[in-house]
Amino acid sequence: MSGDSDLIKLYSGRILALAADIPLTERLENPQATVKERAPLCGSTVTVDVNLDQGRISGFGQDVKACALGQAAASVVASAIIGRTPAEICKARDQLSAMLRMGGAAPDAPFDGLEVLLPAREYKNRHASIMLAFEATVKAIGMADKSACA
Repeated sequence: MSGDSDLIKLYSGRILALAADIPLTERLENPQATVKERAPLCGSTVTVDVNLDQGRISGFGQDVKACALGQAAASVVASAIIGRTPAEICKARDQLSAMLRMGGAAPDAPFDGLEVLLPAREYKNRHASIMLAFEATVKAIGMADKSACA
């Protein structure tokens, strides 16, 4: 029964609040790139549209069909993404991955809100869903700007 209790704690009020209020859910009309990523284990998907201008994210839209953890991650990503450089996005993605998989710290500001997902470290089957928003965004950035990180 403790496993059920731990899982209930994982879905904190803060995570559920983020999941309920995801910004930038309108898809872009003319994106420079669109990428859809899927977490094979759970079937969660995130589709992102991006536009870049002078080396920064100038437009972002997303369609999130994921569990509350994936939705919460997408919410934090979207709330901070406009005006960021590809390098900042790639760094935050790598920091989130390290936080989940290697016990690393939460990503740096402005993506530090992802620390709410620290309890998900213990649930490896949820990691792919949590990473979807960043993975799709990094791939889309790479399509829009071939010199961006991959």
